[in-house]
Amino acid sequence: QVTLVESGGGSVQAGGSLRLSCTASGYTYNYDCMGWFRQAPGKEREAVAVIYTRTGVTGYADTVKGRFTISQDYAKNTLYLQMNGLRPEDTAMYYCAARRGWCGSSWQTASPYNYWGQGTQVTVSS
Repeated sequence: QVTLVESGGGSVQAGGSLRLSCTASGYTYNYDCMGWFRQAPGKEREAVAVIYTRTGVTGYADTVKGRFTISQDYAKNTLYLQMNGLRPEDTAMYYCAARRGWCGSSWQTASPYNYWGQGTQVTVSS
């Protein structure tokens, strides 16, 4: 069992920054693919960024590339999402998620992820 707890959400104006954190606890061994997803009201959940924790290899959705950075503190079992240049369309509930093994080409698909956090709200005003 893996528990994921997100924090760091809030309300900012367009152009601002936020840093989200996700702390993992429990039996995290082999849950090496960690991702951030988001879901806005009335929309499907979409992948934002992913990291393969064993090597630090990352991937980003085109909509956030160059603005968001995913990182980890392996010793603290904590995942981060630094979000710069925020836009109103980034407004959503943000979730972290974990799955076993290599992330692969399916990293943007939600269903393979085994564990999810409760989410943290990000609101960007224009």
